[in-house]
Amino acid sequence: MKEKFCAAAIQMVSGSQVADNLARAADLVAEAAAKGARLAVLPEYFCLMGEKDSDKVGKCEAYGQGPIQQALAQMARDAGLWLVAGTVPLSCADPAKVLNATLLYSPQGEVAARYDKIHLFGFSGLGESYCESDTIQAGHEPVKVDLDFVEVAFGICYDLRFPELFRQLAPFDLMILPAAFTATTGQAHWEPLLRARAIENQSYVLASAQGGTHQNGRKTHGHSMIIDPWGRIVAELDQGEGVILAEIDPILTQSVRNRLPALAHRVLG
Repeated sequence: MKEKFCAAAIQMVSGSQVADNLARAADLVAEAAAKGARLAVLPEYFCLMGEKDSDKVGKCEAYGQGPIQQALAQMARDAGLWLVAGTVPLSCADPAKVLNATLLYSPQGEVAARYDKIHLFGFSGLGESYCESDTIQAGHEPVKVDLDFVEVAFGICYDLRFPELFRQLAPFDLMILPAAFTATTGQAHWEPLLRARAIENQSYVLASAQGGTHQNGRKTHGHSMIIDPWGRIVAELDQGEGVILAEIDPILTQSVRNRLPALAHRVLG
């Protein structure tokens, strides 16, 4: 049986200057470590919420190179924890687009896993319009990684709306979801979708969000959450920057699965 450990969700209100965002992220990662986190998760777009969507293309880096990735490796080493680096804009075959990638860093600052966002957000209405496919190239491969102390399944923001992604990966101990949900869609759907993913996969869910009004005028929902395998919210931060923590308890996960063996009763898929 795996042991309990403490995990942290970091919430930010990132701006348009990469250096400022990296400095703030480093402070929050250090805070998570000081509070006992073994694993910490930054939100989607933590390093840049640009004045326009194409700004991230100008800041993209080749995988394994560049100042953003160097800073993240240093954060993990300095804090001595596993760091899920929200999303990083990585170069791809299309020079007008990026891959929106989650990178997992070991306490030694080495990349242990990478997930490229598969589902790209699109929304129009109520005075808002978003089309991530204009500047992002979609990934294709679901990713799950076993770190010995926890088995992690990855998603990013809009992926939350596609339960089949996580069903392909189940069972796992912890679903991680960096996000930048809009205020409009978040208010309507964020909590019920997160709790549904926890309940149906009988796993912990850790969602690190952007939460506030950004320099570019965009408003994000916030409400970073850690949810247990029974669907209970065990930690939450509504708006603004900060760190929330919770204990990931494999005994609770096993208890839920033993009492209600829904994963073993799956017939389709």
